[in-house]
Amino acid sequence: MSENNEIMENKEQQEVAVMGNDTIKISNDVVAIYAGIAVSEVEGVYSTAGGFAGITEAISGKKNLSKGIKVEVGEKSTKIDVNIIVEYGARIPEVAYEIQTRIKKSVEEMTDLKVLEVNVHVQGVHKMTEKELEEKESANENIEG
Repeated sequence: MSENNEIMENKEQQEVAVMGNDTIKISNDVVAIYAGIAVSEVEGVYSTAGGFAGITEAISGKKNLSKGIKVEVGEKSTKIDVNIIVEYGARIPEVAYEIQTRIKKSVEEMTDLKVLEVNVHVQGVHKMTEKELEEKESANENIEG
């Protein structure tokens, strides 16, 4: 059976064999959160783009780290799709490569799952307003000084 056939659709949790009969269950949501954290660290990403997650975030006031990220976890591997909005002026191929690299490293280190694919879907471009530019510059000055 190929690794691609290991991915099972529409399952919230899959089992990963660990010693004999013992198992660890890793939820798709857990992998999505690790991926979301990795994406949030990439320069040039304005935000992740996702349907209902954005509504939930607005209502609860809590940041949803798995927003815009779809994960399929198999027994020993995973596939990840990421929907992003890039900042105007960012080089999309460089941003996408950095996302793929960081997600693969983070998920493989934290879960021991092999990351078969990280597909980056650019859903839009955000041009910062004057106020956002001033806030970003102010934040950078505070970090440097």
